Amino acid sequence: MFATYRPILSLLRGTAFLLAASGLHGLLLPLRGQLEGFSTASLGLMGTAWAGGFVTGCFFAPRIVRRAGHVRAFGAFAASGAIVALLTGLIIDEYVWILLRAFTGFTMAGAFMVIESWLNEKATNENRGTVFGLYMMVTYASIMGGQMIVAGGDVKSASLFMITGILFCLSLIPTAVSTASHPKPLQDVSLDVRGLYANSPVSAVACVLIGIANGAWGTLGAVYGARIGISTAEIALMMSLVVVAGAAMQLPAGRLSDKTDRRFVLAGAAFGGAFFALMIFLFEPRSGVFVIVFTAAYGAFAYTLYSIAVAHANDHARSEDFVKVSGGLLLLYGFGTMIGPLLAAALMGWMRPEGLFLATAFAHLCLAGYTLLRISRRAPVPIGDRDAFKTQPADRSVTPEALRLDPRRKAEADG
Repeated sequence: MFATYRPILSLLRGTAFLLAASGLHGLLLPLRGQLEGFSTASLGLMGTAWAGGFVTGCFFAPRIVRRAGHVRAFGAFAASGAIVALLTGLIIDEYVWILLRAFTGFTMAGAFMVIESWLNEKATNENRGTVFGLYMMVTYASIMGGQMIVAGGDVKSASLFMITGILFCLSLIPTAVSTASHPKPLQDVSLDVRGLYANSPVSAVACVLIGIANGAWGTLGAVYGARIGISTAEIALMMSLVVVAGAAMQLPAGRLSDKTDRRFVLAGAAFGGAFFALMIFLFEPRSGVFVIVFTAAYGAFAYTLYSIAVAHANDHARSEDFVKVSGGLLLLYGFGTMIGPLLAAALMGWMRPEGLFLATAFAHLCLAGYTLLRISRRAPVPIGDRDAFKTQPADRSVTPEALRLDPRRKAEADG
């Protein structure tokens, strides 16, 4: 059995280093930028640039991989990530960092697509669920591990930038020495907004709004922590626990949505995320413990929404359209993550650090309201006609290629 998974484990080691580097770099930049006195607008633009680069990479990376091959393309993507990480340590300039973050988003999309296509090639219908589960475990653990490295380092020094570059380089080794056969060429990514809305108006609108909220938090959460005065270690723990709490809540929320109209669960989770965001906005906690508890509770609701929205869309789609629908929703989510940091940065600059949560609460309340409106317009899919809920990997590491690895694709593969 171990021999069966050996090539997959080699690829997952490369994934772990890549995600650790991405998690470390993504948290380090806003913290260092805050110390350097970068404007809130510039810090928000870094998140928008990363998201824009990532979405662009999803469209154009397959062409690079088809031309260069998987090993050479992954080497180019990972090496580019290392170069960018080191450049951000050498050139401390907000405008340069915005540009470099766009390059980072592009290279991360390409690197993830290579690994995900490789894992998909090695997975069978019998072990696809196990491989997908392992990928999710590595994703969450590596991102959290990379973020926690910040807690043990000095944000003011260049050492963390160097460690980021080392992690990017380490991600090269498992794929470079792997004897696994090359997967099939990557397929081009397409986006049919009209078709996605026709299939499920709730899911299409929800993914944009969820992207706005999660993009705002993912980019500016660390800035919020720094500006209210909690320690770097507490900021790292806060950012990690928000994602972990969301991952832990996905399963119970998903199981509940299997037993009722998923839209009620979607609206309820959106109200829950808005409630805790407004509590933070109104009461302005300054104790590290209270901030971590409140933000973790926020994350438990906010980071379950995407999985429920995707599950609801696939309830209305044909089984053979799973990749098309889920991949399109992922791109809509990506467009939302471009908007969120700009909205949150504007509110934080105009008001106070808690303006971040006003931005996320606005997105979640819009989502809840629209979902309740649609409940009165369209009957739910009968419970017996739905697929069982499946959790999703962390949003900042998912490309449309990962959806071909999802166990729900089995019906498409068999067809």
